[in-house]
Amino acid sequence: MLEIKNLTKRYGNFYALRDLNLKVEEGELFGFVGANGAGKTTTMRICVGLLGADSGEVFIDGERMLSDHRRLSNKVGYVPDFFGLYPALTTMEYMQFFAASYGMIGDDADTLCMDLLQLVKLEHKADADVNGLSRGMKQRLCLARALVHNPDILFLDEPASGLDPRARFELKEILKNLSSMGKTIIISSHILPELSEMCTSIGIIDRGQMMLKGSIDEIHRAAAMQSPILITVQDSDIDHAFTVLQENPHVQHLTARANLIEVVFTGNKQEEAALLSSLVAANVTLLSFTRQEGSLEALFMQIVSRSRGPAGAPGPNRGGRPPYPNRPGQNPVINGYPAGQPYGGVQGRGMSPYGNMPNMGGRPYFNGQPPMGGMNNMNGGNYSYGPYQGGNLR
Repeated sequence: MLEIKNLTKRYGNFYALRDLNLKVEEGELFGFVGANGAGKTTTMRICVGLLGADSGEVFIDGERMLSDHRRLSNKVGYVPDFFGLYPALTTMEYMQFFAASYGMIGDDADTLCMDLLQLVKLEHKADADVNGLSRGMKQRLCLARALVHNPDILFLDEPASGLDPRARFELKEILKNLSSMGKTIIISSHILPELSEMCTSIGIIDRGQMMLKGSIDEIHRAAAMQSPILITVQDSDIDHAFTVLQENPHVQHLTARANLIEVVFTGNKQEEAALLSSLVAANVTLLSFTRQEGSLEALFMQIVSRSRGPAGAPGPNRGGRPPYPNRPGQNPVINGYPAGQPYGGVQGRGMSPYGNMPNMGGRPYFNGQPPMGGMNNMNGGNYSYGPYQGGNLR
């Protein structure tokens, strides 16, 4: 479904993305995990056509997409981290506006809009002002808007940010439902456990490079293997156990608390079994031998720390400019973009994912405003100006 090959985005000497490679299969609910500034939003904006790449390519269903933004916009839906809503509109009018941007008007469009509101559980708010919706409802409304043109793949940039527990749960259920319908969904977050609860696979990105990708089961197994081994021995055998453990090349660190020994071990399952056998062969009296339960947070931090090298050392994506004050190895970057860059890296695109939209006169959004400069006198689908005249497209 989606394949990203050698995607690179650079600002001066700073690499927001460096040779990023990613493949997401059809129907996957893919979690894109990384710290703030890791490259998640940059990747998504390139994939939906809001930002140009310096090199690399994005394929959807095997077709190159970056050179044909019109075709790309028909295949993707995008819910940005900060979305524009028009407070003067009702929820239904908001949906009708975006349906019209894809040439859908009249009864069929109204039916579609109501179906989508039902899908995101907002049908009871159809006549409510957008400005009066809660943050969770606004998030779901933007999701419904992104589905108007029935895209093949959905990109959601930190959709659960700022939501309360109930709103998060409702959003997760909606995304699982969409996934069961066959939609391919890519959702970003900086919280790995949050995504592990709903995604089928996860990729961890840091400093513009993919550090780890796999199914949820594979990620959990990786987390388990990163956890220390806990060995309980008879009190009289502690020193002897230490001696045996220190001889193993996969033992990186030992810590003892009473008769409990914590072992940082880098070997695989077979090598772990060999470690146990060596203790038994050395006549160490073992009371227990087990892996500590894997922590996804610990796995994430270990991967990020490994990619950044020693404390204070520049990481692989850092250029030659002076580091940011009080933050070793970092350039002056805000949310993945150099200070002073326009929102989204594309001047004049504002906050909307739609640039030149079909049937809208070909005029782009500017700073989040609609292409017609606003809509007045909305009453029962009759509009006084813009692309509508008495409910019909001009």
